[in-house]
Amino acid sequence: MRELRIRVLAGVFVVAGVLSWAGARLWNSIGTLPSVPVAAPIVLALIAVVLLSTALSLRARLRAQRERRPGAKGVDPLMAARAVVFGQASALVAALVAGMYGGTGVFLLEQLDIPARRDQAIYAGFSVLAGVGVIAAAMFLERVCKLPEDDDQNHPGAEPVA
Repeated sequence: MRELRIRVLAGVFVVAGVLSWAGARLWNSIGTLPSVPVAAPIVLALIAVVLLSTALSLRARLRAQRERRPGAKGVDPLMAARAVVFGQASALVAALVAGMYGGTGVFLLEQLDIPARRDQAIYAGFSVLAGVGVIAAAMFLERVCKLPEDDDQNHPGAEPVA
């Protein structure tokens, strides 16, 4: 599996933000208000909490397994791989959603004197923050599940172990 790259996530965020900003300007020109649901930051925060709790649980189980504690419950490699895939997918979607709400929020910053738009801008800002939280939790989960490197195979000229 490939690791998450910050550049890819940042690119998704920027492209979604620019397209969302342009879409918000278009919607405003025809007289409708681009809306940000109140539930958006809540759902993103819940996803971040799930990812973080999964990462902390796996880290504790892996640490107990490495230290060979009696009664330590091991980690199924397939479960760890599924957790990483869930984290990576969540990070990509969070970058897209955060960019979308970020672009809408930037558009709404121009009209903070209208109370409804001010509320929408606040919800958009919290959505971007929650999206960043999802990305951070996903990257932490990926680090927890990363396999340790084998030092003998990483050095050039090292002889294979038989």
